[in-house]
Amino acid sequence: MNIAPSIQASPAAAMLERLVALSWADLPPTARKHAVQCLMDNIGCGIFGAQFEWTKITARFVAAEGSRGDASIFSCREPAAPSRAALINGVAIHGYELDDIILGTLSHPGTAVVPAALAIAEHTQASADRLLFGLIAGYETLARLGSVLAPHRQIAFHLTGIMGAVAAAVAAAVVADLPLRKLNDAVGIACSRASGTKAFSQSVGGMVKRLHGGSAAETGVMACLLADLGFTGPLQAIDGRFGLIEAVCGDASGASALSKGLGTNWAIERVWTKVYPCCGAVHTALQAIEQLRAQENIAPDQVKTLRVATSRRGVTQNGETAPQDTMGAQYSLPFCAALAMTGDAKDPLAFAPENLTRPKIIDMIAKVELQVDPEIDAAYPDRLGNKVEITLHEGRKFKMTLWDAHGMPAAPCSPQELHSKFGRLCSASLDTKAIERLLSVLDKFMTGGAVADLSASLRMQT
Repeated sequence: MNIAPSIQASPAAAMLERLVALSWADLPPTARKHAVQCLMDNIGCGIFGAQFEWTKITARFVAAEGSRGDASIFSCREPAAPSRAALINGVAIHGYELDDIILGTLSHPGTAVVPAALAIAEHTQASADRLLFGLIAGYETLARLGSVLAPHRQIAFHLTGIMGAVAAAVAAAVVADLPLRKLNDAVGIACSRASGTKAFSQSVGGMVKRLHGGSAAETGVMACLLADLGFTGPLQAIDGRFGLIEAVCGDASGASALSKGLGTNWAIERVWTKVYPCCGAVHTALQAIEQLRAQENIAPDQVKTLRVATSRRGVTQNGETAPQDTMGAQYSLPFCAALAMTGDAKDPLAFAPENLTRPKIIDMIAKVELQVDPEIDAAYPDRLGNKVEITLHEGRKFKMTLWDAHGMPAAPCSPQELHSKFGRLCSASLDTKAIERLLSVLDKFMTGGAVADLSASLRMQT
C-alpha cells in the first residue's frame, strides 16, 4: 500500500519545527548582535524610505481606511493595525534599494521580516528576545527557501515578494509564540498569497517593487493573526504537491535543502548590508569602477569604453540603457556604471528622476558595453562578481575583477559604518537627538532592551 509521507517527514516541516522552538542556547553567541544590526539597518532604511511618494501613497491608502491599532509606522506618530503598519513599513524599507540581502537567495529579507516581526511584537507586547527570535527565524526561512528557489525559478518571479511572505509569516508566528500547528497554518496561508513579478526591472519600473516588500510583510502578519484565530492552511504548502516550491520551480526535488544542516551557519550571520542604493547584482561593478577611477585618476572625458563582464542575468535583467524613473535607474547596470564613473553612486539622490538625463550620464551610458562572462555566470547567484575594463581614448586599459563588494559577508561593514549609515539615512527626517535616542534604544537590545521603548522612540520621530 502506498502511503503519502507524513508532515513530520517533510524537510519544510523539519525546518519549521526547529525554528518554532528557538532559544539562545541553539544559536551562536554572535546571533543576537547580528539580529540587532539587521533591525537597526532596516529601521534606518524605513525612516529614509518614508519620505518618498510610494510610501506616502501607501500611508494615505491606509489612513483612508481609518485603520487603528497598536503597531508603529516609521516617521508617523499614529499607530495602525498590525498588518497595515507592516504594509507601510515594508514599502518604506524597500523604498530605495538600500535594504539588506542574503547572498544566493536573490531577495531582501528585512523588508518583509522586520515590519512583520515588529508589528506582532507591539501587538502582543512580546519581549525583545521574542522579537529577535522572530527576526532570526524569518531570515533563516528566507535563506533556506532561497537556496531551493533561486537557482531554478523562472526569471520573471521576484523572490522577495514570494519568499518574503513566508519568511514574514514565520517571523510573526515565532514572535507571537504560536504552537507548531498554528505556525504551519500561517505558512500555508502565506504561501497562497505570495506573489511578485519582475516587470519593474524595465525602463519604466513604477513603484510596484517597493510594494512587494510591504505586501509580503502584511501577508505575514495577516497569516499569523488568522492562524492564531483558528484559520487553517495546507500543512505541506512549501514542499508538498502543488506547493510553493513546485509552483515556482516546476517540481519540489530540491526541497531537502530546507532542512540540510539545520542549526549551523545561521543566515542572520551572513547578511549583506547594502552600501549602494541599487540592485545588488551591480555593486561589485560599481566598486571596481570607483576604485579604478580613483587609483588611476581617470577623468570621465578620458574614457573611450567602459566594459562590464557579468552574468547572463545581469545582461538580460540589468541591461536597460534608457531608464525613465528611479526604479529603472536602480536596476540599470549601464546607468549605475555611468554614475560610478561620473559622480557618486552611493548617493541616493543621484537616482532621483531629475538626475537621470544629465548630459554626462547620457554620454557615459553610450560608452558602456555589457557582455556575459562564463566564470561570472557560473558563480551566479551564490556570488555576484563583475569584471570591469576601462579603455581610454589614448589606448591604455585598466582592468579589475571583484567578487565581493563592501557590505557583503566576505567584506562586512564595521559597527561604526552601520551606525554611520543609520544616522545618514535618518538625518533626512530626524534631528540629532531623535537619532541618538533611537540608537540608544537599539543598542540596549544587545543585552536585553524593551520593545515598548522602541515603539515610543519610533512614534516620537516627528
